[in-house]
Amino acid sequence: MAKILPFKALRPAAELAPKVASRPYDVLNSKEAKVEAQGNSYSFLHITKSEIDLPESVDIHSKEVYEKAKQNLNAFVQRNVLFRESKPCYYIYELLMNGRSQTGLVCASSIDDYENDIIKKHEFTRPEKEEDRINHIKTTGAQTGNVFLAYRNVEAIDNLLGQWKRDRNAVYNFKADDDIQHSIWVINDSASISQITALFEEEVPNTYIADGHHRAASAAKVRASLNGKAGDEANYFLTTLFPANQLHIMDYNRVVKDLNNLSAEAFLEKVGVDFDIEKTGENEVKPSALHQFGLYLDKNWYSLTAKEGTFGSDPIGVLDVTILQNNILDKILGIKDQRTDKRIDFIGGIRGLSELIQKVDSGEMAVAFSLYPVSIQQLFDIADSGNVMPPKSTWFEPKLRDGLLTHLIN
Repeated sequence: MAKILPFKALRPAAELAPKVASRPYDVLNSKEAKVEAQGNSYSFLHITKSEIDLPESVDIHSKEVYEKAKQNLNAFVQRNVLFRESKPCYYIYELLMNGRSQTGLVCASSIDDYENDIIKKHEFTRPEKEEDRINHIKTTGAQTGNVFLAYRNVEAIDNLLGQWKRDRNAVYNFKADDDIQHSIWVINDSASISQITALFEEEVPNTYIADGHHRAASAAKVRASLNGKAGDEANYFLTTLFPANQLHIMDYNRVVKDLNNLSAEAFLEKVGVDFDIEKTGENEVKPSALHQFGLYLDKNWYSLTAKEGTFGSDPIGVLDVTILQNNILDKILGIKDQRTDKRIDFIGGIRGLSELIQKVDSGEMAVAFSLYPVSIQQLFDIADSGNVMPPKSTWFEPKLRDGLLTHLIN
């Protein structure tokens, strides 16, 4: 069963929260982060992407970058931008996007649960990305990146968090520059804290990593590197737990640089072996059901439907990302590994189909594919089976902001 604990969050003064809150470190490159933080000395990007405060010639994975992150974090505390909670608390985090809300519990989750598969995974991690966060956590002594966990909803938990929100004011309540509303409540009542801890231990057998596999793996490896000398806080990592029925997974689309030496006509002919094809011209194709795909090529859209017998029925084989990989990316375009092949790129659904069109029309890419989103049940089924999804299968929106709640491990 899920073991969670309250923690003493390092968090911003209420009036500074909108300025401190920043997009997750892994959705921005260094140049984008520098632009986003420009003119804002409170932006948490000065901590999560500290290379923005160093010369461009500095290697972003150098010791200098992590030391700068530590300096900036200490400076935020000294300037009273951030303060440490006086007692361990739970926190309610509500996000409102396009009229739809989701409410999660921010807590410290057990690294033992992560290692013992109580916390389920569905993706492989990349060593170089782990190493970056390991160095960041060890140098700063802080887990600044929140791991997004899902669980099968429990009515008693929903009711308790909902009642707390109705009875009390949020400590933070602001709309970010992307029009997403962020609201946070502090649960500091001992009886409520005990009740929440017990509910998860009694009613939630597993939680599932929705977003943040590298952050979770890095926290576990930092704990292991302490050679059994980890304090209580290093045995836990920063998480926000959301009930599955409130989550929204968006499409995660693909663009490819070339047609593997095929003409457009020859490529479409090969696609037609495993898919029924309908040309829609300028009409964009946003798939409305499983096993439907959009294809954009030479300023034309095509609707694809996978033919019966061209895919498996197991949890992995039935995924549209698997069908696309097996029947087009690998079979026709020669892309064996989406994680390492430089010919393919990925476009989160939040950017819309217009991004696919722009990539192809500009000549940067040759062909684009739009996909139907993976469901949360598919994610659960795959994690429960011990399998992993193909890379870049899920894109969750809205995303938690960094800097609002940080977990210190020393």
